[in-house]
Amino acid sequence: MDHYDSQQTNDYMQPEEDWDRDLLLDPAWEKQQRKTFTAWCNSHLRKAGTQIENIEEDFRDGLKLMLLLEVISGERLAKPERGKMRVHKISNVNKALDFIASKGVKLVSIGAEEIVDGNVKMTLGMIWTIILRFAIQDISVEETSAKEGLLLWCQRKTAPYKNVNIQNFHISWKDGLGFCALIHRHRPELIDYGKLRKDDPLTNLNTAFDVAEKYLDIPKMLDAEDIVGTARPDEKAIMTYVSSFYHAFSGAQKAETAANRICKVLAVNQENEQLMEDYEKLASDLLEWIRRTIPWLENRVPENTMHAMQQKLEDFRDYRRLHKPPKVQEKCQLEINFNTLQTKLRLSNRPAFMPSEGRMVSDINNAWGCLEQVEKGYEEWLLNEIRRLERLDHLAEKFRQKASIHEAWTDGKEAMLRQKDYETATLSEIKALLKKHEAFESDLAAHQDRVEQIAAIAQELNELDYYDSPSVNARCQKICDQWDNLGALTQKRREALERTEKLLETIDQLYLEYAKRAAPFNNWMEGAMEDLQDTFIVHTIEEIQVRQLVPRRDQALTEEHARQQHNERLRKQFGAQANVIGPWIQTKMEEIGRISIEMHGTLEDQLSHLRQYEKSIVNYKPKIDQLEGDHQLIQEALIFDNKHTNYTMEHIRVGWEQLLTTIARTINEVENQILTRDAKGISQEQMNEFRASFNHFDRGEAEFARIMSIVDPNRLGVVTFQAFIDFMSRETADTDTADQVMASFKILAGDKNYITVDELRRELPPDQAEYCIARMAPYTGPDSVPGALDYMSFSTALYGESDL
Repeated sequence: MDHYDSQQTNDYMQPEEDWDRDLLLDPAWEKQQRKTFTAWCNSHLRKAGTQIENIEEDFRDGLKLMLLLEVISGERLAKPERGKMRVHKISNVNKALDFIASKGVKLVSIGAEEIVDGNVKMTLGMIWTIILRFAIQDISVEETSAKEGLLLWCQRKTAPYKNVNIQNFHISWKDGLGFCALIHRHRPELIDYGKLRKDDPLTNLNTAFDVAEKYLDIPKMLDAEDIVGTARPDEKAIMTYVSSFYHAFSGAQKAETAANRICKVLAVNQENEQLMEDYEKLASDLLEWIRRTIPWLENRVPENTMHAMQQKLEDFRDYRRLHKPPKVQEKCQLEINFNTLQTKLRLSNRPAFMPSEGRMVSDINNAWGCLEQVEKGYEEWLLNEIRRLERLDHLAEKFRQKASIHEAWTDGKEAMLRQKDYETATLSEIKALLKKHEAFESDLAAHQDRVEQIAAIAQELNELDYYDSPSVNARCQKICDQWDNLGALTQKRREALERTEKLLETIDQLYLEYAKRAAPFNNWMEGAMEDLQDTFIVHTIEEIQVRQLVPRRDQALTEEHARQQHNERLRKQFGAQANVIGPWIQTKMEEIGRISIEMHGTLEDQLSHLRQYEKSIVNYKPKIDQLEGDHQLIQEALIFDNKHTNYTMEHIRVGWEQLLTTIARTINEVENQILTRDAKGISQEQMNEFRASFNHFDRGEAEFARIMSIVDPNRLGVVTFQAFIDFMSRETADTDTADQVMASFKILAGDKNYITVDELRRELPPDQAEYCIARMAPYTGPDSVPGALDYMSFSTALYGESDL
């Protein structure tokens, strides 16, 4: 079924009960249809030397019906049956109906028997379908066709006439001015339109009908009295009669076509000029922004403090997060606009657009490259400076910490070293003090490293230009001086202790001799001490504590073992499910990829198949939810690793979202293809051809680059099938040429070599007429008149220059 069947039949062919209701509501409608349809049929039948008198009687044998179809179609029908019997008549009528059906018309409730039986309603219905198909369907005005096209044609033609407002095919025509305006627009000499009055419809209607019959060879198809006397004239009768005007003025259609072509070309030019202006403005603004931004990024003077440098980094983050992204969009839009403009110019046979000096796409790309280069270096510099300051802050903090620890350690040490406690000590106390002093000396030696580190850090802070170096140096000097002093005092105390030890050892020797003489006492004393010590060791608090800790540790180990077993069960449970779900998602993604490439059947079949597929995917959701539940248990148990699977919950979530997004996008792509197909009238066969071409997208390198510039203006490296369809349907579109535009102006100029301002204003819409007048040079040929304009050079300029 073609476009007519799907649209026209539904819009204008009424079901059987509507025909009944029409005729019951207003018998005048049937009368109008009989007269109009009879006259219309005779206007064609007379070319074959015959006519009909009675519409329901004269078509009953099918012979004149077949003849009518041959005349209006210019084709031969099957040979008619010459017999007089009912079966022969039915056969002939069926041949006629079959021919109508072969032209894509669906005949609703119309059968041969009713026509042969002289059924008025059915006969009128059949003639109406013939009128629709052969007189109205092929009317086309500004991409509007059939009934709407005819209505638009009437509106365009009668627009300049006061008191005429054509909105429909019934009451808009009752006063007759619409018919008169149509005639006057094309043949102003036939009617004195200025003398017509809106309140005299009979005169207006009869004037139009008489003039049309006498001068335009359009037979009278309506009665003025019937139209005036009917509340709402029959739409089908009016449409039929008005379509005769359209066809009668087909010669005048050349001027209409010429004006339409010029309007189309001028509209393209105006749009292209706007795109050029937009490009220049956007390019200029973007280059200016880059010019201002680069010096800011090139400024590499460091700040002294971490806070100041972090503010610089924050400014840079604002630039990356807030200021640059809109400029990235602008640059992208600029390239899209440029590619779109170049494509439009190429498709309309115009020369390529050359931006003004310094504003080429390549200039912007170069400037952008410089911006990104200094931007990259700037960030590295900022981070290095921050790292330097961070290291300085870290070193300074380390210096402070080590200095504080050292100062705390040295606190009181000088006083301790200066005390004279050895002067009243016994020999054993002296030995103890010496042991203690040796321990202190070891401790002091160990702290030597820290003092050296403190000095080394202070040195490094000096070398790295730390802003607070003076106070660091002062503190370091104080620590070093104190350290030297501690060393001197330590040496002095050791010497004093050793002198005292020697003195007391001499005294002790005397005691020893005395002790030898008191040996029995000493033996008893030693035994008693040994006994006392043994008893004390056995019953230490530490031993008691150990005995208590062992059973506690066993209990903790048992509990930990149970917890780890539970955790392992959770890991295995999650791993088992994830190892099924992960590959399932991957498989589905691959299947969608294959489906979107293969795409068998009609687009509706594909859509249905994809929606079922989507349903099966959505039905898998409970398994994802179950896994989420297991994942939550794992998180609550503070488990961070799982050797039983390579899939994390995040992997699964991202995969699942990608899967849903991909199937939704694939469905949307098919829906958009259906819209594109219907809008552009692309057949299923063409869609299949486009799909095959898309799947085997392989052309020469230069041609490939050209195509890519159209189908991938964003340079994303991805071509959607939708973009490819748009490209393919553009590639096959008709284009105008300078010669055709020149020829169109010649028609509007009445074959003259120039066109006048008045002619332009009469034939073109106001804005486009003024566009031409402003740009056309005066005509200077030998036959020139005042107000004459040179349309020839203008037509050439449209195609020969990119900027008028």
